[in-house]
Amino acid sequence: MLTPGQKPTWWLAWAAFPYRMLARLRAFGYETGWLRRHKLPVPVVSVGNLTVGGTGKTPMVIELTERLRRDGKRVAVLSRGYRRTARAPMLLVSDGVRLLAGPKEAGDEPYLIACRCPQAVVAVGVDRYRLGRWVLDQFAVDCFVLDDGFQHMGLHRDMDLLLIDATDPSGLDQVLPAGRLREPLEAAGRATGIIVTRAEKQTEVEEVLGRLRSAVKPLPMIAQVAFHPQALQAVMTGVERSLDSCQGKSAVLVSGIGHADSFRATAERLGLKVLEEVVNADHHCYTAHEVARLRQRAADLHADLVLTTEKDAGKLQPYLARDDHQWWAVRLMVVWMAGEAALHRRIMDELFRPRGGRGD
Repeated sequence: MLTPGQKPTWWLAWAAFPYRMLARLRAFGYETGWLRRHKLPVPVVSVGNLTVGGTGKTPMVIELTERLRRDGKRVAVLSRGYRRTARAPMLLVSDGVRLLAGPKEAGDEPYLIACRCPQAVVAVGVDRYRLGRWVLDQFAVDCFVLDDGFQHMGLHRDMDLLLIDATDPSGLDQVLPAGRLREPLEAAGRATGIIVTRAEKQTEVEEVLGRLRSAVKPLPMIAQVAFHPQALQAVMTGVERSLDSCQGKSAVLVSGIGHADSFRATAERLGLKVLEEVVNADHHCYTAHEVARLRQRAADLHADLVLTTEKDAGKLQPYLARDDHQWWAVRLMVVWMAGEAALHRRIMDELFRPRGGRGD
């Protein structure tokens, strides 16, 4: 897989051709009914993307789940649980009252969703249709939010939300392995709505929209969001403190996410002096030895704090001591830049308008 800005070699471009054809054939199979699509008896809204790497799916799943909860809906989140260690084909992460699995067993993203959405049911499993049926056997649910579901076409969804990162236009250039697209760009036409993330700069937004307009006609409805820091949260205790407490402090950064550059930029905007940055692969699993080395490195550098992400915090916590008060995570929130009201109306109309004949 290529990094941002890297040009594909000729053999990668050739290797991408059959991948592109297979992705198109698979989508065509579902569209024409050659491949069977299963339908759950309650509405499903999917949040996904076209590229590998971080576009902000987890914050958007949290935002959507909490918005539906505030509207009085009983919500369950279905996720694959990428890199989870639990071997059960289906696992309940939260029953909407208490956490039932940790980040290792459940996967870091479902665990974070369960922590941030304490009244939602959260479950993980590869087969999302079977998983949804399994959840419905146990809980009264009004709707499902499908995490990272754009390519999971075997499950019918009532609304497909596709996330595109405004800061990564080159990510839309090539399919795997020559680039980072999971499907050709014209697949964006399947979306009910496109949410442009990290949309602080309109020049970047317009560049991405221009690429989409060249591949998709007509373009689905568009919304724009940014991810802003909301507070700092102590990794060990969960205590929060204000963002202005970072001003003039020094920090070691530790992350294992899909968009490490965004995390560093956030830290610098908070007024932190970054002494060192430890960047791990997305979904990185920490060890006791690794955390001990990080602790020692922060001490050697006389760092005021070790700053990490919410997604990493749950995986770091088991290896920290109660007196590791230097370790903090940045809590993010979604800020709507454009399209919030129209998109929310569309979600409610698509998911909850009267209809019959649900389920297989």
